[in-house]
Amino acid sequence: MNTMRQRAVGLLLALTVLAGLWVPASAASESALNDAAERAAAYMLRTVEQPRVGSVGGEWAVLGLARGGFEVPQTFWDSYYAAVEAETAAYKGVLHEKKYTEYARVAIALTAIGADPTDVAGYDLLTPLGDFDKTVWQGINGPVWALLALDAGDYEMPVNADAKTRATRQMYVEEILSRQLDCGGWDLTHRGGGSDADADVTGMALQALAKYQDQTAVGDAAERALSWLSDAQDAGGGWSSGGTSNAESTAQVLVALCELGIPLDDPRFVKNGHSALDGLLGYQQPDGSFLHTGGGSGSGQMASEQGLYALVAAQRALRGENSLYRMGDAAVRIASTAGTGLPGKHPDVQAPAVTTPDTTFPDIAGDKYRSAAETLAARGVLTGFADGTFRPESRLTRAQFAVVTVRALGLPQQTAGGFADVASGSWCAGYVGAAHAYGVVNGRTETVFDPDGTITRQEAAVMLARTARLCGLDTALTDGEVLDALAPFGDYRMVGDWAKASVAFCCRTGLFDADALDLEPYRPITRGEAAQAVTALLDAAKLL
Repeated sequence: MNTMRQRAVGLLLALTVLAGLWVPASAASESALNDAAERAAAYMLRTVEQPRVGSVGGEWAVLGLARGGFEVPQTFWDSYYAAVEAETAAYKGVLHEKKYTEYARVAIALTAIGADPTDVAGYDLLTPLGDFDKTVWQGINGPVWALLALDAGDYEMPVNADAKTRATRQMYVEEILSRQLDCGGWDLTHRGGGSDADADVTGMALQALAKYQDQTAVGDAAERALSWLSDAQDAGGGWSSGGTSNAESTAQVLVALCELGIPLDDPRFVKNGHSALDGLLGYQQPDGSFLHTGGGSGSGQMASEQGLYALVAAQRALRGENSLYRMGDAAVRIASTAGTGLPGKHPDVQAPAVTTPDTTFPDIAGDKYRSAAETLAARGVLTGFADGTFRPESRLTRAQFAVVTVRALGLPQQTAGGFADVASGSWCAGYVGAAHAYGVVNGRTETVFDPDGTITRQEAAVMLARTARLCGLDTALTDGEVLDALAPFGDYRMVGDWAKASVAFCCRTGLFDADALDLEPYRPITRGEAAQAVTALLDAAKLL
């Protein structure tokens, strides 16, 4: 009896010790993640000293290092941008006659370093993605990477005048959906049917569709794909392609989970205690590189580059930061595109610098103004509230709008003398003084500013047009151009004569939503609308 009791006690103690030592797979992976990412970044900097345009030794290395926020020599960023400019100029803007993923890949890397893919050596690298037929010629890779490139910077859909079929984002979404296989996954070439899916391609398709999950068809397709991926995950937490477990497939699925907002410890993607992150880390070598296959010898550069940016995606997810491909928080990393502005801008106008990258707000997830809000918040132009929210539907006051415009243009604050209702020591005095001095905003009267009053959409349009002129933009429109811009809106006759030209400018330049049914000129402008308008203005003025 005593022996049995001793064995029982011993067993209980053993179980207790094991329980104390046991750590969930996701927690163990998180503790190793930062070290793994640092080693992967160090390896990348050793092996890719001068990045070039290319699927290896180029854009994917740039993406991982830029989005990871690692310490990188300035020469790395400058040499990459110089290589892009040189190649673009040498081939007169034609990166490839057939493979339009070339444009998408380069655009993603440029966005990650804060550069403008619409103006590289005088060429717009997004315009080719406005050609539907040529973009989808490659199969599913075409629409997948087109969407990722366009959405990375929340760019306007490019209009390709030479396209037989002009593309829209929705056309690319539907093209991807039409290619989903019966099993729920995707492969490179088939359109539906019973073919075997590929984890690599399925992961990339889900990355592109992540932003569109609110669409019922996309949500349903994503659930089917996730079910297939869960079944296809191996005992080590990874995935295979062509029957061979490999780092790249695992990396793409891991990025997809992060883009979709699925926790790394989601039980659907933990097998035998191994998460997708564990699966990827199983391919990493002591020097930070990644093997292509677990049983392989030597490191694979493509595996190492994809491994790096997948680790960065996991880091950003665990920190609650913007995802890998949501780049409204991207810092400008090269001097040549640090927002020099237009030639005719006022000499005091300066590009707003990124001071708080990765800023986001819990109440704008999925909101159409998210990218604009994050862009301005990262630059301290339009910040959130004390509770951490942004409140996109809240109204802006006249004082708040003055603050936003002055910060957006980097104008020096000035005294607000002359307005009896703006105390010299108030929080907005310097901004109101500057906005008035530079001609952006007038008072209600010569002595009354009304700082707490709301600002209507047509009043905001007038102030935005004045701000645009300070930035060097041409806001002059003929009577015919004004009418053409306003006539599509059902209530355009309600716009005051004094504001028509300014409202028309805002519509033509993308500061106001061109797809709206009405202009609602007398409705107070919201924080979300103001964020969108100011971001679009800064973009048009080459100040982002």
